Amino acid sequence: MSEQKKDLQNKEEAPKSNEGAQSSTTFTWKRFLAKKWVFPATYMAAAAIILTLMWVYQDAGKSVFTGELGLGDKDQTTVTESVSKPEAVEANTAAEAMQLPFAEKGELEVVLPFFDSKASNEVRQAAMVEYGDTFTPHMGMDFAKPDDQTFDVLAAMSGKVTAVEKNPVVGNLVEITHSNGLVTVYQSLAEVKVTKDAEVKQGDPIAKAGRNELEKEQGVHLHFEVRQGEGGQSVNPEQFFAETE
Repeated sequence: MSEQKKDLQNKEEAPKSNEGAQSSTTFTWKRFLAKKWVFPATYMAAAAIILTLMWVYQDAGKSVFTGELGLGDKDQTTVTESVSKPEAVEANTAAEAMQLPFAEKGELEVVLPFFDSKASNEVRQAAMVEYGDTFTPHMGMDFAKPDDQTFDVLAAMSGKVTAVEKNPVVGNLVEITHSNGLVTVYQSLAEVKVTKDAEVKQGDPIAKAGRNELEKEQGVHLHFEVRQGEGGQSVNPEQFFAETE
């Protein structure tokens, strides 16, 4: 009977012992968390873990990207440059410069210059065209061979043929409009080889030099003009040729 009482007392005291241990553990954690350095230390540790995970993730992503494409260090640099500079090739592409509208550079001469309103009186008089009883400023450049022979007339720049006409005064003419907004005009032509709306490249033959009524004293020649847009003001072609010399 006494042994049963002892067992009953031990069973009743056991829960009290567990509760005491739990209370002691809770009290210890409260004292630990009450310290001022606990929360800052915990925050810094968590931040360090997050940053470490981010670095690992980024490195893994780079490794996967390189592995899929099979790129070495040199190839990776090339890909990066091509992505960061998508317009590099376009920006470095030089614009097409105007060339003389004929191939025989040393064989032709200027027989009638462009009328420059800022030039001297003597130069301006030399650039006047007499037609009937009227003197008209010459708004182009006339090229001819000393032996009065014909020659091939070439497109000064690439563009689209926007006019092909036969005029009783200036003769056969061809007008080409270019991507930079300029328009080149070729007059006093023979044997025209292009049609309206045709696309021509720089240096393509478009006609032969011929004669016209307006400048009949020049014999066989090419009258060449450069205009600022269709129907625009004529400008001195010589300024464009100087860039190619």
